[in-house]
Amino acid sequence: MSRFSRLLQSGGPFLGLLLVCGLFALTEEREFIFTGGNFKNILTQTVIVAVGALGMTLIIVGAGIDLSVGSVVAFTGVLGARLLVAGWPLWATVAMVLAVASGIGLINGIIIAGFRMMPFIVTLGMMGVVRGGAKWLGNNATINVPPESGAGILMARVNPGRFWPLPVGVWILLSLAIVMGLLLRRTVFGRQVFAVGANELAARYSGVRVATVKMATYGVAGLLFGLAGLLQMSRLTQGDPTVAVGLELDIIAAVVIGGASLSGGAGSISGSMIGALIMALLRNGTNQLGWQTYTQEVIIGVVIVLAVGLDKWRQSRGRS
Repeated sequence: MSRFSRLLQSGGPFLGLLLVCGLFALTEEREFIFTGGNFKNILTQTVIVAVGALGMTLIIVGAGIDLSVGSVVAFTGVLGARLLVAGWPLWATVAMVLAVASGIGLINGIIIAGFRMMPFIVTLGMMGVVRGGAKWLGNNATINVPPESGAGILMARVNPGRFWPLPVGVWILLSLAIVMGLLLRRTVFGRQVFAVGANELAARYSGVRVATVKMATYGVAGLLFGLAGLLQMSRLTQGDPTVAVGLELDIIAAVVIGGASLSGGAGSISGSMIGALIMALLRNGTNQLGWQTYTQEVIIGVVIVLAVGLDKWRQSRGRS
């Protein structure tokens, strides 16, 4: 791989962020986009996608995919709201929701690794199952979170017109990003995830327990998806079984924009975080410009295609 290719792979997401900022800086609405209050709004909007991207990065680096993340976010939000309404304390609700979400991810991993089924098919099926479970649990209606539960504090925006203080959810995200970055780059498990994603057969012959690594990957990712659901519940102050439809596309796009390869074996937590920030900035900026929702969807779709095309180009340069 040439020096230019290595630079593009490592610094590409940051350059993409600068490009998006530069484009919005040329518009007349820049004085509204580049304000402390709006930056706080962008970071708050980033949290849900970014927390999901932490788990999706693990999965994609390991050459997997998970299409059920949006449904898991909706299900865990409804479950959390249901438990709080039933009188559960916040700490117990969080523990139960994270355990259930991790269990859903573990089921995905067991089916994928144990029966050697395609992750796309397994998680597509789980997407329908969990979404249906969310609607059943919520009786096809939203569940309002009791104000006295304290759940809304996680994503509450204090002094929305100024950058400081940031919501608690943003600090949770930053802390988790550091932990996941260390896990992926500084531990044996992280190196095994890269090995499985790069060449599963070679990893197996090297003594890596491929099935165990895959199950652990989906289990950890499921836990993070559950946390994203709790943060979504906190932001909306309700559990909504119809929320987060298509969220999986935003999360996958953030990871790919951040430099991860859909073929596996490449990716970084920092890149995925920048990718999530780019997604949030695009949505926020186009909203400030008054563009219609369908225009935003077209732009996001084009960005995804360009990111995948860039990934293929990097792979071809790497082989040459």
